[in-house]
Amino acid sequence: MILVGTVGLRMVPGFYVDAQPLGWIDAFFTATSAVCVTGLIVVDTATHFTWLGQAFILFLIQVGGLGMITITSLITLSLGRRLSLRAESVVPLMPSSAPDVNVGRLVRDIVLFTASIELLGAAILFFAFLPHFAPGAAAWHAVFQSVSAFCNAGFSTFSNSLEGWTGNSLILWPIMALIVLGGIGFLTLEELGARRRARGTDRRFRLSLHSRVVLFTTVVLLVGGWLVYTALEWRGVLSDMPLIARVENALFMSVTARTAGFNTVPYSEAADPTNFFTILLMSIGGSPGSTAGGVKTTSFFVLGLLAWSRFRGRTTVSAWSRTVPEETVQRAVGLFVVAFGAVTVGILLYTILEANGARSDPFLWLMFEAVSAFNTVGLSLGETGELEPMSRILTTVLMFAGRIGPLSFAAALAIRASASSGRYHFAQEDVSIG
Repeated sequence: MILVGTVGLRMVPGFYVDAQPLGWIDAFFTATSAVCVTGLIVVDTATHFTWLGQAFILFLIQVGGLGMITITSLITLSLGRRLSLRAESVVPLMPSSAPDVNVGRLVRDIVLFTASIELLGAAILFFAFLPHFAPGAAAWHAVFQSVSAFCNAGFSTFSNSLEGWTGNSLILWPIMALIVLGGIGFLTLEELGARRRARGTDRRFRLSLHSRVVLFTTVVLLVGGWLVYTALEWRGVLSDMPLIARVENALFMSVTARTAGFNTVPYSEAADPTNFFTILLMSIGGSPGSTAGGVKTTSFFVLGLLAWSRFRGRTTVSAWSRTVPEETVQRAVGLFVVAFGAVTVGILLYTILEANGARSDPFLWLMFEAVSAFNTVGLSLGETGELEPMSRILTTVLMFAGRIGPLSFAAALAIRASASSGRYHFAQEDVSIG
């Protein structure tokens, strides 16, 4: 899809307002950002592309988002080994390995669910945009923003993203809802739907540990981020807004930081503590089985439980009267180490590549850019369009690696663990830690 997008953006006529197509590097960058649902841009989507060009980008976003939801749901269920009987009755998939998964039903359910949510979001946004645009323009803005928000892509048909709508609750709240729904993951949403359907019946329903972790961590991060942004920027980038708008936009900052990419405030004018806190949220990202990037909420939760268990002298990791398998804990640790290493190398390369540039960029800006790219967030401090050509290629590599790498790494760990089970072990010898 990235190759198709690159050739399309470079060769197809009618995509550009000034009829001058993007160069190969920028076309490759834009296609990767769209397919990997990142949202980093080197040209303004609103003014550089015609509606046809914007529609092509939206097509890449939609296919990339649907593809990642399907693939991650498939692999997440496959890595989970056999489900419980109750879970098998809830989730329309009953795998103990990938070939046993009902892919046709999986794809059907995901497409129907995605289309329903995006159409509902577009309808709400249409009436919100209608007082400000002609019906046709309002419909296009609504559809584009709805798809981009649910896919956590961050592309927008407005030059300054959503900075022009900071006081419009009818626009901010639907987009926040779409972002959260897109970042929770299909598996959890499927369970929530089954739980709702079970109400009023004699059947007792219990959410799986996976869904409990996803929902709990998501709420904690959203509320915690909301409070932190409110405290840090109350007299900063939020200071010129009315009281209600300050509260809403602080919440929006918390929602969008975990891989959505929309912004209602210029992050380049935010304080350094705010931007560093945003880096932390971007690194965590969304949940498995979603379009979001990052190390995922479940990995973050398991790592936190691991640290707490070791602090209390316990050898197992447990939550809600359930023990998390050791291989899952090790997979979370390995994923964190790999993600940390990839981002660190990316930051180092940015500092090298940009050292000879015409501008001297603050280190935090380059760190922000690397984390945003690898975790497919799309937020920027205004750095992306000013990067050197080699730095743009590096950003493209980080976006692709961040979209594909963590999931592939987790799958590889599971496959290797399964293949090596029952084989020999070397004699133990301890090393000092700490």
